[in-house]
Amino acid sequence: MKTNIDLVGDTDSFPYATTSPESFKKWQDSLYTLLWEDEDGEYPIGHVPSRVFQELLRVPVRIKGEMDFNETKRTIKLFQLPTEEERTAKVSALSTYWREKQTFKLLKGWRDEPWPVYSRKGELLFSMERAALGLLGAMRYGVHMIAYVNDPSAPYGIKIWTPKRAANKSTFPSMLDNTVAGGLMTGEDPFECIVREADEEASLPESLVRSKATCVGTITYIYVTEEQHIGEDGFIYPECQWVYHLELPNNVIPKPKDGEVEEFRLDDVDQVKRDLADGQYKSNCAICILDFFIRRGILTEENEPRLAEIQQRIHRDISFPGPHQSQWQQKA
Repeated sequence: MKTNIDLVGDTDSFPYATTSPESFKKWQDSLYTLLWEDEDGEYPIGHVPSRVFQELLRVPVRIKGEMDFNETKRTIKLFQLPTEEERTAKVSALSTYWREKQTFKLLKGWRDEPWPVYSRKGELLFSMERAALGLLGAMRYGVHMIAYVNDPSAPYGIKIWTPKRAANKSTFPSMLDNTVAGGLMTGEDPFECIVREADEEASLPESLVRSKATCVGTITYIYVTEEQHIGEDGFIYPECQWVYHLELPNNVIPKPKDGEVEEFRLDDVDQVKRDLADGQYKSNCAICILDFFIRRGILTEENEPRLAEIQQRIHRDISFPGPHQSQWQQKA
């Protein structure tokens, strides 16, 4: 049976220097830092595993472009080209090269979805295929929405619409999910993404989502991939998810549409708690549920002594630039 802090650890699984210094150092010694350089100097934008670095050394320069690296400092600089268009083209050439050669199992989940990588000044540095972005360990963005109905007869007065992922999903097949979730493609606004995904995954009316869905904030964490769920171990996924809540009327029932969901069911809170403890939920969906429970007063200091740690770890400080940073959110 998993505790709430176990669920957090399943998602925020990259060690902390303060609490696990030996594990943190072991990981740091196995990674290269992907740097970006501008007129003010260099700064990190990704965590590259050693095996990706070794493969980069084998890729012809005509494919990957010029690469500067320092094996002592364990740093890499790539794609330092003048325009975003040129950089994205070079990134695409590298990803496609690896896909055609079947270098990494991660690329079996190719989606034809471009995901963004940002500079510290807010510019789009380049876009990269969703399945390939994990090879560079750059920031990943998405949206999650929990839809619920009020039911005075149910525990805590609510029930939650819970989807079961399709058995043929490339990641986390047949596991439980949040009502609606998806990745944020380049140029896509989080709210527009949740509106799109709500239609594609759950057949929810656009007008209802636009008028009733509420953004309650973000969750951030650093996930280390596992072969059983992702297809390959040991890739670093720093992630930010925009979280939405939606109260649905009783006569609106989510229905599968695009094949990513096998079924929807309406669960009371006690059932959701049991499924969390049994490890039935996709890991980052589990922490969205914990965030929901905290906001609804279901999870409190009285019944969860490690509440402060949970809150800190699902809002992890991630140094890479991007819209997860507080200064970006203030501008938005």
